[in-house]
Amino acid sequence: MKIKRLIKHLLLPPWLTRRTFSPAVMARIEDAVKRSEQLHRGELRVVIEASLDFGPLLRGQSPRERACEVFAELGVWDTAANSGVLLYINHADRDIEIVADRGINARVTQAQWEAICRSIELEFREHRFEAGLLEGIRQITGLLTRHFPATGDNPDELGNRPILL
Repeated sequence: MKIKRLIKHLLLPPWLTRRTFSPAVMARIEDAVKRSEQLHRGELRVVIEASLDFGPLLRGQSPRERACEVFAELGVWDTAANSGVLLYINHADRDIEIVADRGINARVTQAQWEAICRSIELEFREHRFEAGLLEGIRQITGLLTRHFPATGDNPDELGNRPILL
């Protein structure tokens, strides 16, 4: 366990994440997800986690491992076309992870997801959190529209509201 990471997680006050991702910002993210899903058959969930609890930190849980855990807990995998995508943000680590279901991963490479994560992280470094997330959603929308274009029947299978943990 790295002491610096432990301190960042334990000392990041939850109110700071709630202020950074205010209700107004969360509403704009929700709107972007809703508009995105009208263009493709994918299902996009956005989760922002302020910090990890002490137990996962002691175990050395990586942001990627946590993102996979959240993907499963929220049932993002539970879509008819196996087209769920989780955009996970760990605020304390300033880490972005994208986890996609097997239907999408058969067509989109990990390198493409990582490129989107890096572009969001660049915005985050400049403290442009909302802009970074909206740009990430735009890029994810491009990939999903290319590989899973909307059809006549395009149900909204998962919620669009971002989740703040």
